[in-house]
Amino acid sequence: MSSHFAIDVPNSLIERGARGDMRAFEQIYRLFERPVYTLALRMLGDADEAQEILHDAMLQLFRKLGQFRGDAPFWGWLRQIAVNEALMRLRRRGVVETVDELPEPEDCAAAPPEHQRDLERALNRLPQVTRSVVWLYHVEGYSHEEIAESFGKSVSFSKSQLARGTQKLRALYEAPLAQVAYA
Repeated sequence: MSSHFAIDVPNSLIERGARGDMRAFEQIYRLFERPVYTLALRMLGDADEAQEILHDAMLQLFRKLGQFRGDAPFWGWLRQIAVNEALMRLRRRGVVETVDELPEPEDCAAAPPEHQRDLERALNRLPQVTRSVVWLYHVEGYSHEEIAESFGKSVSFSKSQLARGTQKLRALYEAPLAQVAYA
């Protein structure tokens, strides 16, 4: 699955924003408002906090736009700013902890469209750190190495969080489906 951030931004728009052109910055903000909010919501599980992360990430973008060198896609650079903001919030809460290594599971099967709400509810019931790892790996396409680096942890941290998260997600997702089948 490709990232919701994979939006092409003309270099001229980035350059104008870096020079302080507020219209250009507003256009960039509008392009990425929804992906940044969605990422923060998936990582933190709280709409108000997601809105705060959106504002914090865009403020960081405004401050750092002149530092963008163009050696990677702009959307990837902004996505990392948003992930860092969400992770800082999790670290301040003290919820990033070390866990034992578990074997890596098979990839999660994609949910049929009619069960998307059940999958979303199940995802929201995961612990914040685990939900963040699952989202970054399966939706945003981060590698275990990138996730570990983002959290300041080992690769085994990422793998074990993903394994536990996938196992728990399956159990949470299948429970509502079993209830519907027996109803």
